[in-house]
Amino acid sequence: RLLPPTCDCELIQQTLIMKVLHQIYIFIVLLLVSLSSMAQGARGLNIVVLGDSNTSIGGDSCTLDRGWTRWFKERMQPASMHSYARSGATWTNTTATRLNTQEYTEVLADCNVVYNQVERLTLAYRQGSQPAPDVIIIAAGTNDAWFKQRRPLLFSKTAEQAFVQTAFITGRKPSAILSLAESVRYGVELLMERFPKSRIILLTPMQTTKAPYSDVRRVGDVIEEVGRRMSVPVVRQDHITGVYSNRELRKPFLTSDGTHTSVEGARRNGRLLARQIEPLLF
Repeated sequence: RLLPPTCDCELIQQTLIMKVLHQIYIFIVLLLVSLSSMAQGARGLNIVVLGDSNTSIGGDSCTLDRGWTRWFKERMQPASMHSYARSGATWTNTTATRLNTQEYTEVLADCNVVYNQVERLTLAYRQGSQPAPDVIIIAAGTNDAWFKQRRPLLFSKTAEQAFVQTAFITGRKPSAILSLAESVRYGVELLMERFPKSRIILLTPMQTTKAPYSDVRRVGDVIEEVGRRMSVPVVRQDHITGVYSNRELRKPFLTSDGTHTSVEGARRNGRLLARQIEPLLF
């Protein structure tokens, strides 16, 4: 009597299961290694931030609760993090803007611009008090929208017009750089020249009750387009932070006055920005 042939179905099924489990194991190991390296990399970074009051209220050492930088620093755990931001600062220069690293003011002024924050950062680095930055984050534009009448040439050039000259424009005086688009380009190019290994990231302004959202959005659009042309990543704070001008007008929720973050607003924004920015660093 002949015995029926042995069925290999169970053996084939077990083999397939083992292959799938092996692939899942490899995926998990690679994922853990990737996450681990990202965390280690974040802890080793020297980060600097430039910007206006919503950045400066975190303090130069990024330790004050009402600033997003305090919560960003806590989440990212960088080797160092320092702020050169000033309340009242704009991206856009004026005809009276000049090199001035000594003036300290917290209101709108001709020399209270991102350009001079770049100069103060450069001076600190050359004097040895600032490590070479691995990451430079610039969060500005609120005052450009808020006080656009004090920056009459704010929208005088589109991003396309600001890039008619293909060579770097850093040889020009800041007082000749009068549009928002040119000012953003100018500041970023200065940083590229002086810190060529740094990762530059631009943050558009959040919504505010002090300026129409149409102006805030237009400022953000210009910053985003300049960043695109320079291959610099841009985070649209006016789209993602949860600070909505209409809601803040009814009752402050994440701000104390419709513009500046409350502790809760800063905490939410700092952690959100950490999640947005961390993937851009590796």
